[in-house]
Amino acid sequence: MGDMNAKESTWRQATKLVRGGTARSPFAETSEGIFMTSGYVYDTAEQAQRAFKGEEKRFIYSRYANPTVAMFERRLAMLEGAELCFGTASGMAAVFSSLACQLKAGDRVVASRALFGACHYIVTEVLPAFGVETELVDGTDLDQWQKALGQKTDAVFLETPSNPALEIIDLAAVAKLAHAASARLVVDNVFATPLLQKPFEYGADIVVYSATKHIDGQGRCLGGAILTNDAEFFNDRLIPFVRNTGPALSPFNAWLLLKGLETLELRVRRHCTNTHAVAEFLSRRDGISRVLYPGLESHPQHDLAIKQMADGGTIVAFDLEGGKEAAFGFLNALKLIDISNNLGDAKSLITHPATTTHHRLQPEERARMGIGDGLVRLSVGLEDPEDVKEDLDQALKAARG
Repeated sequence: MGDMNAKESTWRQATKLVRGGTARSPFAETSEGIFMTSGYVYDTAEQAQRAFKGEEKRFIYSRYANPTVAMFERRLAMLEGAELCFGTASGMAAVFSSLACQLKAGDRVVASRALFGACHYIVTEVLPAFGVETELVDGTDLDQWQKALGQKTDAVFLETPSNPALEIIDLAAVAKLAHAASARLVVDNVFATPLLQKPFEYGADIVVYSATKHIDGQGRCLGGAILTNDAEFFNDRLIPFVRNTGPALSPFNAWLLLKGLETLELRVRRHCTNTHAVAEFLSRRDGISRVLYPGLESHPQHDLAIKQMADGGTIVAFDLEGGKEAAFGFLNALKLIDISNNLGDAKSLITHPATTTHHRLQPEERARMGIGDGLVRLSVGLEDPEDVKEDLDQALKAARG
C-alpha cells in the first residue's frame, strides 16, 4: 500500500472514486473487504496498553474505527479535498455531532432558516435545551447574516441548496462573516453532493453529508460523514465526542457506500441532465405557479448557483395551484414516480414537505422558508426523462380533473 498511497494524490477524480483509500488484506481481495467485527485482538497485554494510550496506532474497537469504515472515510476525504473524515451512522448523526462536539451552555449559533426539518429541530430545540443560544436568518439575505454575526459566535450552520425550496447561499460571503465573528462554518452539502460544490474552496470549516442520499444512491442504507481540515476541531473536539457517544457507521453500510462512490460521478451527471430536462418541462405546464431549480435562469439565485456549483443539481421543487388538495391529487395520480421522503436515489421520488419532512414547523415558519401547501419536492432519478415527464404530465392532468 505504500506505493499506492504515494500515487493517490496525483489521481484524477474518477480514479479516486473507484480506488481511493483501498487497503487490501493479506488475502489480496479485488473488492474492498467487509470487516464485520466489533473488536480486535492483541498479541500481548502490553500491546493493548500501548494502543489505548495512543502509543501504537491500530484498530481498538469498531465504535472508534474499523478498516472498512476507514476506507470509506479516506475515499470521501480525497473526493472532498479534506484531510480528515469521520463516518457516522446517518446524516443527522453527522449534523448533530459536528455541532454538539464544539458547543456548550452559553455558546451561540447562527443558522440559515431554510433547513431540513430535523436540522431545524436540532438548531431550534435540541441545542437551546442545552443552553446554547441560537438565531435564524434568511440565508439569502447577507444583511441579516452581517447583523447576526456582528457579535461573537461559536458556530454557523447552513445548507445550500436548501431543503426543499433550493435557496442558494453565498458561501464565501458567509464564511468571511463567520470567521470575523470567531465562528466555525458548518455546511450541509448533501443536495449539491461533493461533485457539484466544494464548500472548503469558499471558506467552510466543516462539511457534513447524509451519505444515505446520493453517495449510496440506491436506497439501501443509512450513513453520514463529517469532513474538515481543522485538526484541532477533529482531534480535540469531534473524536472524543463521537468515541464516547457512539454514532459510528456500520462496516457493512460503509462497504455499500464505497460501492456507491464508485459510480457517483456517472450517476450525478445523469441525474443533473435528467433534472434540468424535467425542470424545463415543468416550467411550461399549466397548473404550476412556480418551478425552483438552480439550473434555470428563473431561479432567484441562478447567477450565484452557476458560480458556486458545477451543475444545477438533482432536485426540483414546484408549487401546484390549488394548495394541498391539488398537491395530494397530483401525487396520488403518479404511476411511475414513487411517493417517498428520500432523495438522490436511482428511482425518481417525490414528497410533500409541508406534511412530511417539515410537518413539525408552524405554518408561519414554513411560509418564511418558502414551503407552501402546494409545494412538492421531486428527486429526479435515472429513468429515461421522457418517461418521467409523461408521468408528471398525466398526473397534472388528472389532478386538474
